[in-house]
Amino acid sequence: MKRIINVVEDEKDLNELVKRYLEKEGYIIRSYLTFDEAYTHLDDPCDLWVLDIMLDDKSGFDLLEEIKERNRNTPVIFMSARDKEFDRIIGLEKGSDDYITKPFSPKELVLRVNNVIRRVYRSDERIEVDGYEIDENERIVYQSGKALDLTTKEFDLLMLFAKNRGTAFLREQILAQVWGSDFYGSDRVVDDTLRRLRKKMPNISIRTIYGFGYRLG
Repeated sequence: MKRIINVVEDEKDLNELVKRYLEKEGYIIRSYLTFDEAYTHLDDPCDLWVLDIMLDDKSGFDLLEEIKERNRNTPVIFMSARDKEFDRIIGLEKGSDDYITKPFSPKELVLRVNNVIRRVYRSDERIEVDGYEIDENERIVYQSGKALDLTTKEFDLLMLFAKNRGTAFLREQILAQVWGSDFYGSDRVVDDTLRRLRKKMPNISIRTIYGFGYRLG
């Protein structure tokens, strides 16, 4: 399942750059330019916030407090043009998980985001499905101890079914969940990817519901 990241940055060009790089990494990005805009979405599902410290007439620290008040386990990464130890300390005291100083390489931010996501959402348990073991953290599927060679989309499709066993999905729903709402190709890509997945995992019990879609189990 794709992780949702909220990016709050009042520099429009930087906001778009960060959004673009994180989307390429496979994340769902919701970007906001102001404190007030982000504030109205505090209760929306989110796996990670990336915040600028300076936001119009308010502070990213204020937004951090609001985020932690709703869910203290939601991770936060700060961005700031001020390379001050004082800011780092305040951020850590208020519950931030990392801090990056502007100007920075977008690739460095992506690495920091990946590290925080892995650390916070790490699971030592493997998911067992039809005799296969799925390590979500390492994104590897095992059969009798041997790793299977799945593509990124094959794995994402498998995880959608594995986490929603018994739920029937329309092709359009699968397309939105795995490929994203901005995908412009044909929904036949779902069938093609599932065909390859079944070939690599012949014991997987993903059923075709004719005239509707697919279901695991």
